[in-house]
Order: sequence, then structure tokens, then C-alpha cells
Amino acid sequence: MRLPPKIDPAATAASAGASTPELAPVLIPVLVLGASGRIGQVLRQTCAAAADRSDLLWRWQARRAPQNAPETGTEDWHLLDPLAMPDALAQAARGSRAILCLAGPVPGGRAGATAEPELLRQHSTLALATLEAAARAAEQTGHPPHVFLASSAAVYGAATGLLREDQPLMPLSPYGRAKAEMEQAALARAAELGLPLTQLRIGNIAGLDAILGGWRPGFCLDRFPTGLSPQRSYIGAARLAEVLIWLLRTGARADGDTPQPLPQVLNIAQPGPVEMAALLRAADLPYDTRPAPTGALPEVALDVSRLIGLLAPKATSAPPPRAKPALPQADPAELVAEARALQLLPAR
Repeated sequence: MRLPPKIDPAATAASAGASTPELAPVLIPVLVLGASGRIGQVLRQTCAAAADRSDLLWRWQARRAPQNAPETGTEDWHLLDPLAMPDALAQAARGSRAILCLAGPVPGGRAGATAEPELLRQHSTLALATLEAAARAAEQTGHPPHVFLASSAAVYGAATGLLREDQPLMPLSPYGRAKAEMEQAALARAAELGLPLTQLRIGNIAGLDAILGGWRPGFCLDRFPTGLSPQRSYIGAARLAEVLIWLLRTGARADGDTPQPLPQVLNIAQPGPVEMAALLRAADLPYDTRPAPTGALPEVALDVSRLIGLLAPKATSAPPPRAKPALPQADPAELVAEARALQLLPAR
């Protein structure tokens, strides 16, 4: 296990004529659960590329050691089952200023294919386990960590128009219903425990989605009476990692003692929906079309006004300690280029 750099305030020069040695930077601990998953892999890759500029100590949780994990001096692995080992999870959370839970069954995996209730319930049980660990960490240190839970645009389901965080949820799929139940349970428990909580409704992630990431020969898209394929809110995988890093730093108060207020629910995507056919054309991946079945959703467009507001430059005379990530309009060619750079596109 890799330990954080230590500062010895009593350290002195070896001789009277020697200059005072430069102290190692103080790193702020943040914990990521589910770090071996698809989003976690991209997040780790992004963090490793900027390890020499990081002011965060990354604590990664996984059930088993991932292959080819990049090693840096600013990370710390905790191999444990978060549901079966609550004491170990609480120990991993101790001292963390922010916690991000990415763990849980994903669409297209076993839970997405079979919708087995016991698997889908893990979204709620993992979220609650994360909150309990955060509360125990707060009891030990007196500093409650800000908890971030990965939710999904699937919670909006049958809702139409630009989808806002404060509107009623209408989930259609078992996965969407499981995430909506997780949000409700987590919101209530966080309030009981007095923990700051932000639930992240993440849109489609280019390269980790069922379109670019799930493409295979003979791939077929729904075609609606308008002639268009489904349109969805998207975000590039590396850009998502940058947004997550900024949120964790903000929740951890890495830029000072006064945290920037974060909402309890936040849509995560780039502005503007993207047609799935446009993504495949940009990636030069062939596809067929078929009439969309009854009940298929032609568009899922997230309102990202809250996120844009958080990332907007503030009117201040002092420059920000670190630049905020950009959130440009979603562009199929740029999304594909980003996924290709991360080697997320399938081989033809």
C-alpha cells in the first residue's frame, strides 16, 4: 500500500550554513470506490498523466487489484469488498475529504442483461455503505467528507424536453428505477447523518457507451419517423474525468477552507444532444437502421445549466488556483477523437 507523503515540521538543515529543505506538498486524500470499473480506469489514467501536478492523494478501492494500474506517488490502493467489509471501508475513508462511489452493476453487464433484483439493489446498498463509512470517518476526524454518488440519466426515463435536476423522475428500465431508488435512499440517509451529498446524473460517455463502445459488425440503430436515430446527451470520457476531479477538489475544499456550494443533484454531460448515427459516421463504423419500436425514446437531453454555472469563471481579482475544466458543445468528431485517444473504440 502506498502511503501519502509526510511532512516533518521539525526537520532542520543538516548544518548551520545549509538552506532549509523544501517540504513535500501536503496532499488532500480523496477516496474512489469502484476504481477498477470503466469510468474508474479512465479517471486513474487521467490522474496518472497529471500526477506531478496533483494536490490530491488518490485512494482507490477495488475488490481485486486491476491489471496494468499506473503507479504514482499520489495514490493508495484498498482492496476490499465494500459490502462485506464495512470496517475496512471505514478505514479507507478515514481522513478522506471527498468520496466518489462509482461502484455498482452497469447496463449491458449482468445486471443490465438480466435485471436480477438482488444485483440492481446493490446500487442502493453500495450508496448506503459509502455514506455509513463517510459518517464513521467524520466521527474520527470531525470533518465530514463530501460524498458523490454516480447516478444516471436513466432516472429520467419517459420524461421529455430538456431534463432538469428538479423535475419528477419517470424511470422506465430496471436500471433506471434502481438508480432512482438509490438516489431517494441516499438523500434521506445523508440528511440523517449530516453529510454533504451530490448525486451525479451522468449522460452517455463516448467510448464507454453501447454505441461507440459496444459497436460490432452488423450493428443496428433505431430509426424514428423523423429519419433520425436516437439523440442523447454525451460527454467525452477524459472530459468526464476532468469534471470529476474538479468536483472532488471542490468538495474536498482543496482551494481553501470555504467550499464552493455544490448541489445535491447534478446533471453531467456536454451541452447539446448528439445523434447516435452521427457518432458512428464520425468513427467510420458501419451500421444499419430499423424502425424504432413503440416506446423507444427519440431524445434524452440533459439540462446542464447547473454544471455550466459551477464551471463558469467567477468575477474576482485573484486568478483561480487551478483552471476549471471546459465544457464545450458536444461534437461527434471531437467525442470520437477523445475516445480514440483513450483506445476506447472497438477494432473493426
